[in-house]
Amino acid sequence: MLERDEREKTGIRSLKVGYNRVFGYYIEVTKANLHLLQEGQYERKQTLSNAERFITPELKEKEDLILAAEEKSVELEYQLFTGIRETIKEYIPRLQKLARALSELDVLLGFAELSEQRQYVKPVFSAERKIVLKDGRHPVVEKVMDAQEYVPNDCYMDNEREVLLITGPNMSGKSTYMRQVALTAIMAQIGCFVPATEAVMPIFDQVFTRIGAADDLVSGQSTFMVEMLEAKNAITNATKDSLILFDEIGRGTSTYDGMALAQAMIEYIHDKISAKTLFSTHYHEMTSLESELQKLKNVHVSAVEQNGKVVFLHKIREGAADKSYGIHVAQLAELPADLIERAAEILHILEQTDTPVSLGSESQKSLDSVRETLQHEQDKQAILQAAETAAASQLSFFDEEPEKKKSSSASKKEKQVLDQLNGLEILDMTPLQAMNILYELQKKLRK
Repeated sequence: MLERDEREKTGIRSLKVGYNRVFGYYIEVTKANLHLLQEGQYERKQTLSNAERFITPELKEKEDLILAAEEKSVELEYQLFTGIRETIKEYIPRLQKLARALSELDVLLGFAELSEQRQYVKPVFSAERKIVLKDGRHPVVEKVMDAQEYVPNDCYMDNEREVLLITGPNMSGKSTYMRQVALTAIMAQIGCFVPATEAVMPIFDQVFTRIGAADDLVSGQSTFMVEMLEAKNAITNATKDSLILFDEIGRGTSTYDGMALAQAMIEYIHDKISAKTLFSTHYHEMTSLESELQKLKNVHVSAVEQNGKVVFLHKIREGAADKSYGIHVAQLAELPADLIERAAEILHILEQTDTPVSLGSESQKSLDSVRETLQHEQDKQAILQAAETAAASQLSFFDEEPEKKKSSSASKKEKQVLDQLNGLEILDMTPLQAMNILYELQKKLRK
């Protein structure tokens, strides 16, 4: 209204009335139109690069009215707020009770709707420390898969079956299986139906998990340290009524350290805690614990190989897995073909013996190859002795065969190999490094 009046008075169509917090309300006229203003018509307030800003007594009067109205509006709003607050005070206990009832009803209705939509079943709680899950499912994974058919799995544990040692290929579903058991227990104990066709559960006092890998960069803790701290928390605080999930404990360190720690933890839980425990591992050597620990049972996630490719069945079966299919998973990840081929070569070398992947078995395999090449050489015994010393210094699961002693003359090339062997620091090498060095020495000798 004011802007329109001023435009009519001055004949300046570009005249604007604006506001900022420094000068309040003002009239802005471009420099091209300043000549249209009468002398003393406006009071100059601010100069810009292409315009001038002015004020008038009438404009300041309206500004005072507007600002006063705003202050009165805020004050009135606060008065109304405090009045409502004082009125509600006497009803606070009733309102809080109503809010609790509504929130509880909301949760229960959510449980009921979800259970009906997903065909969940009512769990039965047992004092016998028994877990019976038939066609159990992971509620989140099942939801995400949507139209795809989820593969359900059973889980049975009782007083004679306290620890399940889970083996199977990468990506086969070991972690998902462990998580679905824990989620089923939690859902049952918060009053919800559970994703299964039958569910009998004990009441767990605590659920401990060590799943996934994560460095704590802020406190400077490695993946392995975080893993050990979380495992320690579970082992020191768990009771026989707890549920423990350990996923590939020990993978953050060397093979032997990891295997030793994993086995020691299983034995400790089995012998001293007796908590229901699901323990997944890639250390297939540990499956022999079933014959040593009465309450430990092997289960595995099945997979089949078709046309050189692995097909994950995602089904839990009794017994230990026969293969890990790690190279097949690498193929699925589309790693370079020459890398895959090299990995297959190394795997073939390691699989030539029935021993686990260790410096003992690798050294013995390469030792046999060196023996075959140098069977007529004078210094063969020195090479065999050096390699056997390396093998004996590491853990070996099988006895080494005694070596036959032969002697013959050694060529210049073979003496170079001997010198190189003599300079190796075997104890400072990883098993794979030792195997690769012996493999390279063998290639030199065969040239």
